[in-house]
Amino acid sequence: MTIKAKISAALAFLFAIILLMGGLGAYYLNQLSDDSQAILQDNYISLEYVGDMQRALADLRQQASVPASERTAQPANALKEFEMNLRLQEANVTEAGEQSPTSALRREFDRLRRDPTSADVIRRMEQALFRVDEVNRQAIVRKNEIAKQTAKDALLWMAAVGTFCFLIVFSFIINFPGYIANPLRELTHGIRQIASRNFEERLHFKSSDEFGELARSFNSMAHKLDEYEHSNLARVLFEKRRIDTLIQIMNEGIIGLDENRRILFTNPVACRLLGLTEAQLKGRYAPDVATSNDLMRTLIRDVMDPPVPEPTAEPADPDRPALLKIYDNGKESYFNKRTHTVSVTRTGEEQSQLAGYVIVLENITSYKELDLAKTNFIATVSHELKTPLSSIKMSLKLLDDTRIGPLNDEQRDLIGNVRADADRLLNLTGELLNMAQVESGQIQLNLQPVAPADIIQYAVNALRVAADDKQISLNVSLPDPLPAVLADPDKASWVLINFLSNAIRHSPSESSIEIAARQADTFVDVRVRDYGTGIRPEHQSRVFDRYFKAPGLAGPSRAGTDGKTTGGTGLGLAISSEFIRSMNGQIGLDTTVTDGAAFFFRLPVSQALPYTRR
Repeated sequence: MTIKAKISAALAFLFAIILLMGGLGAYYLNQLSDDSQAILQDNYISLEYVGDMQRALADLRQQASVPASERTAQPANALKEFEMNLRLQEANVTEAGEQSPTSALRREFDRLRRDPTSADVIRRMEQALFRVDEVNRQAIVRKNEIAKQTAKDALLWMAAVGTFCFLIVFSFIINFPGYIANPLRELTHGIRQIASRNFEERLHFKSSDEFGELARSFNSMAHKLDEYEHSNLARVLFEKRRIDTLIQIMNEGIIGLDENRRILFTNPVACRLLGLTEAQLKGRYAPDVATSNDLMRTLIRDVMDPPVPEPTAEPADPDRPALLKIYDNGKESYFNKRTHTVSVTRTGEEQSQLAGYVIVLENITSYKELDLAKTNFIATVSHELKTPLSSIKMSLKLLDDTRIGPLNDEQRDLIGNVRADADRLLNLTGELLNMAQVESGQIQLNLQPVAPADIIQYAVNALRVAADDKQISLNVSLPDPLPAVLADPDKASWVLINFLSNAIRHSPSESSIEIAARQADTFVDVRVRDYGTGIRPEHQSRVFDRYFKAPGLAGPSRAGTDGKTTGGTGLGLAISSEFIRSMNGQIGLDTTVTDGAAFFFRLPVSQALPYTRR
């Protein structure tokens, strides 16, 4: 609660006390007024009526003792006055026991009007008036006692509530000024201590209002001043020199930037790669250096605000280092670039904040050379294997010729097994040669406008026999017209054949495979959908990785064109991915499909006229 809210609450409480005292006093004054009004209205007036009737009755008694010849008209006046007061009394019967003498008085009055000189009637009327008078006087005494008790209760309650309110207000008067003044006094003392360079001084009062926030801010300031006061500058400088030395002797190129992208430090490797000296780099604004240095422009792309996108066909993975080819030491060298964001939490604070960036260039040239040697070896071996394998296939074809000589069943089985193994080896060498092209970056493309229908028809015809063997129907869905795509027809067909062969291998007998194409903006999508074993969710993100072979749920893997968990290279989908990307297309797996699998690729539309389906 803020100080303003607390002061408002205190004033509201005082106002409530005033209202309580005023309301209590008004309540009891009203009670006393009601009691006195009841005495005046109910009893005193009845006594007045009784007195008037007694005077009128006295006049009647006096006239009764006078001889008839000397009487005047006064008895008639006395009777009228008596009757008038009697009626008023009858209308003002308010006490218990008052009704009976009043009724008796009415009966005797009626007799008196018939015989105004009857002394017995007058006597009985006097007795009735006495009883009415007695009842009202007793009521006055009783109500007076009630009024006294009301006054005592009012005095008691006023005293109790007043005492309670007085104690609270007195406590408020004593404590509230201290609540305001004590923190200010302690803050003043703390400021004087800080001014005297006593940075260990702290404010110890705790609250959730502005004073508490002021105390926390003061303590944070004092902590920072104390830390600065007791820091060992020589030790800090020594640690800085040690870190600088470690950076200078590292084999990786290192560039440090502050949060404003000014260059803080570079090591000799980074200077050599940039072709600049440390003096030309240190303290300069990195984008200014990038205007005349292509390598610096590439290095700071991901630290600019907003980040400059990499010139690649797909978004960059932040967890994967960027591969750079840089001319160094008289040859082309390869470096992995990693950018690290530096965040620090200042002393006395809780939230971290950006402090700068560190760009690291890791030299992987030796690993790249080993990888290239491996690729060349695989390409050489695969190329050398194709010649004897082709000779083996030719020999097998000649052995199958009946003109050379008849074969028995066992010999034909052996030739069939040898032919299957030779085909498998040819497929393997073909995949290895394709991967060698991919890894060496020497994919040879013959880009030309191609009708998607021709690519699909070629792939379907190539695998028609394999599909018929398993009684699988290949359902082709093509809109007409469909624009031509700019692609290498051989490699695009190879990719589609790879998709279809995997789909046939993993589909159950007597099922169907759907091949569809459609235009999506400036691309044409080709999709192959089967209803086979499918791919586990945990393996879906890696199906296009090289040499990755994922175990299936209930059957063989979809890692490559061989589609088996044992044997195969796991390269089919990886090669397909590289081929499609080299043609400026996109490839992927539809993860929304759960009953089977759906692979797709999209190729850019050619600027030539659209092809119609033949």
